[in-house]
Amino acid sequence: MDLKKLAAALIPDSDLLEPEKYEEIFPPRTVPNGAEVTRLAPSPTGFIHLGNLYSALADERTAHTTGGVFYLRIEDTDEKRKVEGAVESVIRSLKYFGIKFDEGAEIESPLNIYGPYYQRQRAKIYRSFVKKLLEEGLAYPCFCTAEELDEVRSMQTENKETTGYYGKYAKCRNLSEEEIYNNLKAGKPFVIRLKSQGSIENKTTFRDAIKGDITVTENDQDVVILKSDGIPTYHFAHAIDDHFMRTTLVIRGEEWLSSLPVHIELHKVLGFKPPRYAHTCSLMKMDGGTKRKLSKRKDPELSLDYYRKAGYYPQAVVKYLMTVLNSNFEEWTLKNPDGDYKDFKFKIDKMGKSGALFDLDKLNDTSKTEISKLSAEQCFAFLKGWVDEFGSDADKAHFENEEYLTKILTLIMGIGGKKRRKDIERAEQGVRLLDYFFDDTFKPEYAYRFDKETVNTVLDKFAQAYDPADDNQAWFAKVKSIAPEVGFAAEMSEYKANPDKFKGNVSDVAEILRVAITGSPNSPDLCTIMSILGKDRAVARLLNGRIK
Repeated sequence: MDLKKLAAALIPDSDLLEPEKYEEIFPPRTVPNGAEVTRLAPSPTGFIHLGNLYSALADERTAHTTGGVFYLRIEDTDEKRKVEGAVESVIRSLKYFGIKFDEGAEIESPLNIYGPYYQRQRAKIYRSFVKKLLEEGLAYPCFCTAEELDEVRSMQTENKETTGYYGKYAKCRNLSEEEIYNNLKAGKPFVIRLKSQGSIENKTTFRDAIKGDITVTENDQDVVILKSDGIPTYHFAHAIDDHFMRTTLVIRGEEWLSSLPVHIELHKVLGFKPPRYAHTCSLMKMDGGTKRKLSKRKDPELSLDYYRKAGYYPQAVVKYLMTVLNSNFEEWTLKNPDGDYKDFKFKIDKMGKSGALFDLDKLNDTSKTEISKLSAEQCFAFLKGWVDEFGSDADKAHFENEEYLTKILTLIMGIGGKKRRKDIERAEQGVRLLDYFFDDTFKPEYAYRFDKETVNTVLDKFAQAYDPADDNQAWFAKVKSIAPEVGFAAEMSEYKANPDKFKGNVSDVAEILRVAITGSPNSPDLCTIMSILGKDRAVARLLNGRIK
């Protein structure tokens, strides 16, 4: 059989470069010794999930802690699954969590010499190598219909045999030259398959960068490498792209382990040195006392949108994932509580070999800790970012006054005080704590513990006595002066010595004021709250808080 003639008939493109030319077009990268070149290569399906962030963080940290490169490639070989705006969504979502690419699809970078970064735009490169394999007798056309393939699969399943296109089931593997040209003349659609050289009788040991030595059976499947639309399959495209984009380490989920024999053979027949592979464990969760994989259908926390809508502090999500990724990160954070996670020496071999447990409660604790470290300005920026995207119209109006909000946040977060607040885990919670500082969202439920006359007398007297120029000491002195007039002890020692003599103590008087001003018996320093509100609004709340 004239293989060159056949290759030209199957791949008639007249403008294909010789495969060797691509070695010049995409030269080896100039990176330091030991530097890793990693990539994130999602399909543009529109759904970006926690697993993507988990892998992206491992890729980004590995590249940047070794002085390497992290790039974005879009594997859009499946046109049916493509969603408009999906690539922008990937970049935007990862940027929210502080993950940035050095080069790649939709990234402006002087390093963008290894593109295009969309696989469908690289079709000529793939077709050049398919043609080469056809000429070498390492690939062949397959004219089997979907119905014929289904029939074979059913037969294999019934006979409890391995399913696939191999051995005696590879019907088109040994077609004669005449049969091939007759099929082409008849206009039959075809795919190009790899003519596998492997045997399931042979095993090979592969060194995984995470899991260690893995023994796999050689591939014997004649997998499709070029589909009928002229676009390659993922398996074939990724081998060529990783070689010419000079990827040194591929970090991917353990579900790809079953494809490893195919990928090893593809690199071999293409004459490429394969990158190192690192197969990550699946993210798991506890469910009824047992561990299971996080599920798109069952677990809303798998979607990255979940964390953005709920308002998790992005760095908290990243720092928590770092504890899942590297077993020694938590120990490092205890020694460096205020350290930047990027200073941690991330190592791929410290990643777990079995299921990685994702604990939402632990993430919540991490988020509380990280939010408690923010300055008033940082806290404002974080909350405003959430409000701009997910807040109500009232929330957005409130955040137009940065000076006013910064005063409030300094108070409620305990910034500058002896004890920082550590019970806020999400932006949504933080924004709701601001509601009583604005008249349009102040919806009090006056739950006083004392009778109408007592409450109204306290509120009337303090409204008359209040002076915003008073410091905390003068403010509290006025609270104490009212206490005896309504039957309360002005000193705690008096009350403890003879509690039956009084309706309550001075703290109960302060509580009445607090309920009127904030709608709650618990709040930060009330003197400061009234000062932030201003005299007119503070006095109006005291008088409006009277029991009718």
